[in-house]
Amino acid sequence: MQGELLRVDQSRSPREGQVSSEERLRPERLRTDCPVLLSERLVMRAPHEEDIDALAHLANNAKVATMVSRMPHPYTADDAADFVRRTKKGEIGKCVYAITKAENGAFIGCCGVEPHADGRTVEIGYWLGEPYWNKGYTTEACHALVDMVFRTRQDVDQIDARCRVMNVASRRVIQKCGFQFQGSGLAASLALGSNVPVEWYRLDRKTWMSLRSWGNIA
Repeated sequence: MQGELLRVDQSRSPREGQVSSEERLRPERLRTDCPVLLSERLVMRAPHEEDIDALAHLANNAKVATMVSRMPHPYTADDAADFVRRTKKGEIGKCVYAITKAENGAFIGCCGVEPHADGRTVEIGYWLGEPYWNKGYTTEACHALVDMVFRTRQDVDQIDARCRVMNVASRRVIQKCGFQFQGSGLAASLALGSNVPVEWYRLDRKTWMSLRSWGNIA
């Protein structure tokens, strides 16, 4: 998501004004609201223009698009470019992350956080390109995202997650992150042009605190 701009004191001396190694990092690495997230195998950071080709390739898959609510199908390079532009302007959710492999920087999917109107609840969403399914990457990314929310946002009491009723893999990810079933309903699918049955899950701060080692979740 959109990060705060760094403010430079115009009265600094020339030496103080020299660009440090920290300042040479991409702006999103310096954000405090949506920090770069690191896990054992992943780096999660703001989407870049360099992701557009890989994003368009992986998202242009009906198996992906029909399992999330706001992804068109077919998905073109123009769609990918518009997505990156909108994330930079803060028009999508609160924090949107590109999920990349730590070993080589390869883009493999996206996840994000969207606040609810009550100010105490956020909802997480995610998708991964089909070549990277069934490798534990989605669970790893969601663990990192949930930890970030609860550790950095003391005003957030609970996190919601939803998945299509038929999406067994996504349900398993949600359950492995400690979310508890709340109910069922309908949600719009842009790719299908209709409403689809979904399940709603919730994780509250107290439960997260008891499970945050994540090793206690089977």
